[in-house]
Amino acid sequence: MRDVVFWLYLINAVTLIVHEIDSAYWKEWELFRLPGGLAGFLLLHFPLIFLVLYGLVLVDRGVLAGLVLSLLLGLGGIFAFSIHTYFIRRGREEFKAPVSLAILWITLIVSLAQLGVTLAILTAS
Repeated sequence: MRDVVFWLYLINAVTLIVHEIDSAYWKEWELFRLPGGLAGFLLLHFPLIFLVLYGLVLVDRGVLAGLVLSLLLGLGGIFAFSIHTYFIRRGREEFKAPVSLAILWITLIVSLAQLGVTLAILTAS
């Protein structure tokens, strides 16, 4: 089961990182009214991506903190899908391209699977 959470984590991490690349295209900092423009947006992603990748290392090592980060990544994916869906329904044009929508849907599906497997591991321990 730990192998499954590793691969789900990896797939979700890659999907969310690709989503963040897409977010730069759509100028997500304007959507969320974040200060600093592109520079601030990029600088914010250094610690976030480091934490995501470090979590994968911890999952691979079988450390409890890795499973906690797996839960956070899964929740982050669900949040990303939910908040962008909210904005789209409010009439925002960002993230309506087919590839952007596909990335968001893949993120949701993988995040739900990742949460399920991670919770199964945690409750079995």
